[in-house]
Amino acid sequence: MHELKSVLPYFRPYRRAMAWGMVLVVLANVFTLVQPYLVKLPIDALTGPAGADPDAVRRTALTYALLIVAAAIAGGATRYWMREILNGLSRRIEVDLRNDFVRHLLRLDAGFYSANRTGDLMSLATNDTLAVRQAVGPAVMYTANTVISFVIGLGVMIHLSPWLTLAALIPMAILPPLVAWFGKVIHTRFERIQEQFAALSTMVQENLSGVRIVRAYGQEDAQAAEFEGLNRVYLKRNMHLAYASGAFHPIMGLLTGAGMVVVLWYGGAQVMAGRIGVGDFVAFSFYLSLLAWPMIALGWVVNLFQRGAASMARLNRIFAIEPAITPPPAAHPPPRGPATIRFRDVSFRYPGTERLVLDGVSFTAEPGRTVAVVGPTGSGKSTLVSLIARVYDPTVGEVLVDGLPLPAYDPADIRARIGFAPQDSFLFSARLGRNIALGLPPSAPFDDIKARVREAATAAHLHDTVLDFPNGYRTRLGERGINLSGGQKQRATLARALAIDPPVLVLDDVLSAVDTATESSILRGLRGELKGRTAFIISHRVTAVKDADLILVLDEGRIVERGRHPELVALGGTYATLLRRQLLEQEVAGAA
Repeated sequence: MHELKSVLPYFRPYRRAMAWGMVLVVLANVFTLVQPYLVKLPIDALTGPAGADPDAVRRTALTYALLIVAAAIAGGATRYWMREILNGLSRRIEVDLRNDFVRHLLRLDAGFYSANRTGDLMSLATNDTLAVRQAVGPAVMYTANTVISFVIGLGVMIHLSPWLTLAALIPMAILPPLVAWFGKVIHTRFERIQEQFAALSTMVQENLSGVRIVRAYGQEDAQAAEFEGLNRVYLKRNMHLAYASGAFHPIMGLLTGAGMVVVLWYGGAQVMAGRIGVGDFVAFSFYLSLLAWPMIALGWVVNLFQRGAASMARLNRIFAIEPAITPPPAAHPPPRGPATIRFRDVSFRYPGTERLVLDGVSFTAEPGRTVAVVGPTGSGKSTLVSLIARVYDPTVGEVLVDGLPLPAYDPADIRARIGFAPQDSFLFSARLGRNIALGLPPSAPFDDIKARVREAATAAHLHDTVLDFPNGYRTRLGERGINLSGGQKQRATLARALAIDPPVLVLDDVLSAVDTATESSILRGLRGELKGRTAFIISHRVTAVKDADLILVLDEGRIVERGRHPELVALGGTYATLLRRQLLEQEVAGAA
């Protein structure tokens, strides 16, 4: 269970609460364990000379009855606050751990997310942090409770009768190896359960996100059957754990029951021989009964610790991953205005693959100029602009901003100065206005944010559409903006990029879902917005980029042509071929 050592730093802010909780554990056990002794004393008094006096008997019985009630009340109160403090502390640690885990996830690079499933990460952030909480809360509390009650109770039992204590503990000799074996089994089986739970979470997440595709292809029954198969495996693994946990508790009960049989047989003989008093025997029996629950609870505690250790090991594997893209020790101040962006012999392949997506790409984007990148599908257009925002680093070569390599800047500073409208129009399940204002500082005055959102939406040709919505900019979007059309989502993404007034603007085929005429109209309207910015426009439509200051034509990761629109048309190469093909497609579509 060494994996749980990594959770120890989370106790530091709560050291005082932890100390008070441990004090209450001691007091709760003292008040509980004093009660059998309070039963012994009146029995001794009643069987002694004072037992002949009825008044003395009544006074003695009443006195000790009141003491037992007082001890029970005090024990109940301290046990309540013990649980309140220690379980509450574990909840706070769970929140801190989950916060740190999500912060760590947000630091990791795109390569990490391409290698890890969303469902797995969701399971880690929910189910596994819960298992760790149970290990650092209830498990720690019951461990302390078991140890303290066992030490105090055992001490009193030895005081009452050392030989009877030894006889009662003989069946417990098998306990340590038994606990170790069950702990290993529980750890292994719970880890397999968590892995299967992650697979279940992934499938649910994918089916809910892609529910329209599932329905479009009539795959509801097939997906339900596949989920049922995964669910049955999850049930089977849980049952295997239940078999182990279920066997552990009865075995613990059997051992404690064997101890009680020994006490009744051997202790009864000692009482009849006059070697031990009736009061001592009764108290001893009570103490053995009180120790039975901690011994049985030990199995549950081991279960919790092993589950928590398995979950913390899974979390630690993610915590151990360092982001491939990190700020330098002494970051250079980021450019404030439009930047000169230069690609110098840049080649790139995605992690874990061999194919070069970009191969020897070199060009310079001058400040305040617009660079367009066109080419067939799969030519590397989106990959090229992802390097500008440092989503990835080049495999070979370098990207320079104002003469300095990108790694010389803090990635957060660079990204804050880039308005990035990606090809995948992702919108959050929030109000439309809030989606557009995502990059604006929350501390800005509300009226300023509102005005900037409207300006950006107008520039993206979205404002008039929003006015037709019943709730305007307060319209709440469904998951990934499902209640908007493809074109509306893309224009909302464009407005979000414009709202932050970035010195560098990257539009990655952001208008592919609108028709050619609308795209051309929007891009013409953006000319004013593009002035004074270094802009990159990716488009599969050649007609949409003809006004760019520099057009790069990519094919299989290499720049095969570059220049302005008239120059490339006159060249009669790849660009001219793409233009003729698209014009022909438009004529055919118009004729239809």
